[in-house]
Amino acid sequence: MGEVKVDDDAILKSFLAEVGEVERDNEVVRILSCFKLNPFEHLNLSFDSSTDDVKRQYRKISLMVHPDKCKHPQAQEAFGALAKAQQLLLNDQERDYILTQVHAAKEELKMKRKKQLKKDTASKIKSLVDEGKHEHIYEQSEEFQKELKLKVREILTDQEWRRRKMAMRISEEEGRLKKDEAEQKEIWKKKREHEEQWEGTREKRVSSWRDFQKSGKKAKKGETRPPKLKTEDPNKSYVQRPVKKG
Repeated sequence: MGEVKVDDDAILKSFLAEVGEVERDNEVVRILSCFKLNPFEHLNLSFDSSTDDVKRQYRKISLMVHPDKCKHPQAQEAFGALAKAQQLLLNDQERDYILTQVHAAKEELKMKRKKQLKKDTASKIKSLVDEGKHEHIYEQSEEFQKELKLKVREILTDQEWRRRKMAMRISEEEGRLKKDEAEQKEIWKKKREHEEQWEGTREKRVSSWRDFQKSGKKAKKGETRPPKLKTEDPNKSYVQRPVKKG
């Protein structure tokens, strides 16, 4: 007997035909209530989902909340958030960044659990923990997945806050550098203007200096100079007033 080929399109159409307006509205509300920094939440996927899983899930949910098919007033906003989530998870760099934070969250939760289990005196549980069997089962549990989801939110929030603070500092530094550059340009502009003005009056200054030199060497026409005073003692270099004799 040959293998039955599954028609994904037919299954999807059948699913959408059964989806009512209430389900569509609920999906819009769910998407808009998701943690904005975690695209896995928007697509309602686990952290170990593949890129193919992302594409299939996006197609399924996007048809549910598409503004042409969903009458919810925020359908367009939900549809846009969904598209952005898919874009992030299909981008290798963005996906790796998020999964790095997921890994950090897992490690933190595992360390926390190990500390708790150290207080447990049951040797059987300790041996299972040492072998890794108990931990593997626990990581698949619903309890762990909830804790992981919350821890990922916490780490992503912290990283985003750090990123924004760094961006703010960079922006402030760029603003300071631009201000310094503008001030420096203004200084050089004024200096050039002063030099141009100084050079523009050069001929006038040279002419004035020449006139001054000429007037200093000989008296002007028609001008008489005062006579030089004679001293009593020709050997003295200073001028002495005449002494009246009685």
